[in-house]
Amino acid sequence: MNEDGPLELARILLVEDDSGDVAFTLDEFREHRLRNEVTVIGNGLDAIDFLEHRGAHADAPTPDIVLLDVNLPGVDGRVVLDRILGNPRLADLTVVVLTSSPLEEQMLRDFGVPSEHFFRKPVDFAQLAKLIHGIDRYYLVIDRLIGR
Repeated sequence: MNEDGPLELARILLVEDDSGDVAFTLDEFREHRLRNEVTVIGNGLDAIDFLEHRGAHADAPTPDIVLLDVNLPGVDGRVVLDRILGNPRLADLTVVVLTSSPLEEQMLRDFGVPSEHFFRKPVDFAQLAKLIHGIDRYYLVIDRLIGR
């Protein structure tokens, strides 16, 4: 519980098409006993539908944090990022951009993404936790009880 009421866990949307990177990230979350809800979407078009509550995702909850791969099949991460930045309803989202090269980082810096929101793949849990804990309104909850 925080001073404003019950602790609200941040909902995380992982947009990643590489099954190995998805497995690694989810393993990291499990290893650190992350209790937050994590939804995985494997392409940019489905991510846009999820974020804009369209089609099969009409009832999807709006995430608080988006872990967004830049290189996605079809509609890539830059298009998804553009849709997020252009939608006032999504203005409070924290977007963490997953990149694999310095060139991608520079292109996205030019797009206006703060450099502390870039992560090299695979995702380093400690770095992600530090970023998210620096955002006062979101919480990552790690279950520290043995046996859970």
